[in-house]
Amino acid sequence: MGVAAAIGVFVGANLSNGSTNFGQFDQSRQKISRLINYIERDYVDDVNTDSIVDLTVTNILDNLDPHSTYIPKEQYSSVQQNMDGKFVGIGVSFYTIDDTINVIRTIPGGPAERNGIMAGDKILYADEEPLFGDDKTTNDVTDILKGKKGSEVELTIKRPDQDELKKLSLERGEVPLISVDAGFKIANELGYIKVNRFAKSTYDEFNTKLKGLVEQNIKGLIIDLRNNGGGFLDQAIDICDELLPDERPILITQSRNGERDTTYASNSGMFQDNPIYILVNKRTASASEIVAGAVQDNDRGTIVGRRSFGKGLVQREMKLGDGSAVRLTIARYYTPTGRSIQRPYDLGEENYFDQFARREETGELIDEDSIPINDSLRYETPKGDTVYGGGGIVPDIFIPQDTIPINKEIEFMYNGGVMSRFIFDQLNKDRAYYQSLTEEQLLGRNVLSDTLVNGFSKYLEEFNFNYDFQPVRAELETALKATLAEQLINKEVATKIRLKEDKMIQKVIQDFNGRQE
Repeated sequence: MGVAAAIGVFVGANLSNGSTNFGQFDQSRQKISRLINYIERDYVDDVNTDSIVDLTVTNILDNLDPHSTYIPKEQYSSVQQNMDGKFVGIGVSFYTIDDTINVIRTIPGGPAERNGIMAGDKILYADEEPLFGDDKTTNDVTDILKGKKGSEVELTIKRPDQDELKKLSLERGEVPLISVDAGFKIANELGYIKVNRFAKSTYDEFNTKLKGLVEQNIKGLIIDLRNNGGGFLDQAIDICDELLPDERPILITQSRNGERDTTYASNSGMFQDNPIYILVNKRTASASEIVAGAVQDNDRGTIVGRRSFGKGLVQREMKLGDGSAVRLTIARYYTPTGRSIQRPYDLGEENYFDQFARREETGELIDEDSIPINDSLRYETPKGDTVYGGGGIVPDIFIPQDTIPINKEIEFMYNGGVMSRFIFDQLNKDRAYYQSLTEEQLLGRNVLSDTLVNGFSKYLEEFNFNYDFQPVRAELETALKATLAEQLINKEVATKIRLKEDKMIQKVIQDFNGRQE
């Protein structure tokens, strides 16, 4: 059924284009169906034919483009929740320590937060069903804690400073998955908004943050799209509409029949005049590149960072009837000047992603002159600035990547969860002290003790990793303190801490202050 549905997509598209090759496609579909039937009926060993179908669909898509993908039914729910920007559950993140669930933090706006569950709590039972034990996997626990919206669950909790177990009844509800990590004034009259992906709720989240900053009379805005791999196209368009003057083009899409459709900004934007800075790096892709391209091509702002990923293809999700789905490329998009920023993929998917991985080897991450430029794909903005197509958004202000190897390791530890687990263990040793810390104290410089910082090195030694952090002690302290702030307060405070040492931010503040003088 999966194969038939996948091929049916192409049959329908072919027929709609007036082609007469239906018989050829029908024969191919019958061939695959017969083969699977033969395997089910006659093959000498038992075979999971579902996995064969999955592999067949994947192979079909592999022959199209690098961004047409298959979502198996086992993964569809989690993928959909991430893009919907919400899920139904109790709203906690947790570690399993000594076979027991330990709450790292409650998710803001979720049932657990509203019902008083706290970081450090151990959740032992859900409706008398034990959540502890070697036989309980993380997925098992997650499935038990999730449930239908409005359903009730009784949790049995052990709080670190209390001997008696505590029972809490709460109603499962929608838990928001935040796509806008932070929005605050980062310097005098300069605002900052961090968008981590484009989910269904992103524009509303962005709009709330922007409105708050406008009320603080900001005169400039940083939109941080670093490591943002994209998402829903309409969310990127709506954000652009807040930034661009009336009737300015946002993007151009072109379907398989060659028809082009241009989307324009309306006159209702909140921030259409003052300076804008868009931060990008090599993992800025798709919908993020739409925002960056629209701002750059309309001479509306400044792109800061390193060349973006280079994805100019639009996907549509199509369900296959068994709980799985495909995201099929249905159009190409072009920035307002008419350039495509899609990297070539005619040499195959492996070569396509190898090109991306080799950016560090070619030197383009540390030397602006090493960025490949195709002079035949030169375009001009309305003010006469030169921009290029063919492979991502090239920044107006280039900021080289950090070349100190140990700093890359710190970044990996911060993003990979190593620091998070270490900090969680430290918090459990004295939660009363750490929870007494204010945001101002966390933003200060003398919160972390030498014992804690040195303890992280010893923690790594337990896993046979030995690092000399002394030359980059300040960077390590910043990352540890940000991890501490995220677990104690929220990601916005953590972001404030991280940005204090950020070279892109420092450059933007310098440029903005120069404009204001």
